[in-house]
Amino acid sequence: MAKKKTIKVGLTGGIGSGKSTVARIFESLGVPVYYADVEAKRLMWRNKDLKAKIKALLGKNAYHKNGRVHRAYIAKAIFSNKSLLQKINSLVHPAVHADLEQWMSAQNAPYAIEEAALIFESKGDTYFDKIICVSAPKAVRIQRVMLRDKITKEQVEKRIKSQLSQKIKESKSDFVIHNNAKDGLIKQVMVIHKTLLKKK
Repeated sequence: MAKKKTIKVGLTGGIGSGKSTVARIFESLGVPVYYADVEAKRLMWRNKDLKAKIKALLGKNAYHKNGRVHRAYIAKAIFSNKSLLQKINSLVHPAVHADLEQWMSAQNAPYAIEEAALIFESKGDTYFDKIICVSAPKAVRIQRVMLRDKITKEQVEKRIKSQLSQKIKESKSDFVIHNNAKDGLIKQVMVIHKTLLKKK
């Protein structure tokens, strides 16, 4: 008997919008989730070819002596230099996408999700059957990222500027989840979950 096709769903949104929180709600419903940021860090550490290319681009300081990624060093370098940001994305995104394809092909659920900030920016949207965008007020996003990453407001704003605007992401998506105090996240996730299950 042929394996049923798993619907490929992209979950995106601007930095600090609450994508990971939404992804964990889907996970609690039994939906497989691929966390692109987590897997990118793993590949940047474990994939020798990718590691060599990053060192060639950013220098040996891009990694700690123990071989782990020096996240603060890389962030400082790429978020103040658009050309470097594009170059590192052109190295990391193909590696992550190849890994995602392998992961997706192993899934047997009605649908599976990739949680990633740069789905549209990396032209990855054509890969997905459906895309969900998580949206939140800019002030809330800035506050969240400042607390989470222990960085300044200016640094957060630089990162926001490096991404597509929230309005564009929303307009290109099939579903939008509003992550604010007024609308319950679980309720919104359940509506989308039921819709996607019906598509099977």
